[in-house]
Amino acid sequence: MSVETMTASDVMTRTLVTVEPEESPLMAWELMWRAGVHHLPVVDACFRLVGVLGREDVAAHWSGGPAEQSRTAVRTLLQGRRCPRVAPDAPLPEVAALMADADCCAVPVLGPDDVLRGLVTTTDVLMALAGRTARPVGDPTYVKGGLFRLEPVPSAPRP
Repeated sequence: MSVETMTASDVMTRTLVTVEPEESPLMAWELMWRAGVHHLPVVDACFRLVGVLGREDVAAHWSGGPAEQSRTAVRTLLQGRRCPRVAPDAPLPEVAALMADADCCAVPVLGPDDVLRGLVTTTDVLMALAGRTARPVGDPTYVKGGLFRLEPVPSAPRP
């Protein structure tokens, strides 16, 4: 398959770490760090997209210490930002052009029900150009929405 005939669904990352809008930037940063990702889709309880949070967004917002970062919701970091999105059948050249025009490194892929289906990142586009797409679209080993959550554990009181 040539790059010219590929679509967003051919190259998108399907297993995603996501965060809810009310989660804290501290938790978002921890999720990114532990999962080794640069972008977190922010989704509501029905897996509908609110926006995409990048490492740069969290870093630019960072001031103060962990306590301040725990009191803010990630949805506030997305306010006033445009988030381009594409359909699964969007041609890859159009997706790449949209990313370049919008100066963004990740574009969410939404199904007809506006539910998040995947994320096309610059790495996905480069891998496609290199002929290294991960797996065929219908591969049953992919799991959509690998959502997990970290809960802070209070330290034990000192004697």
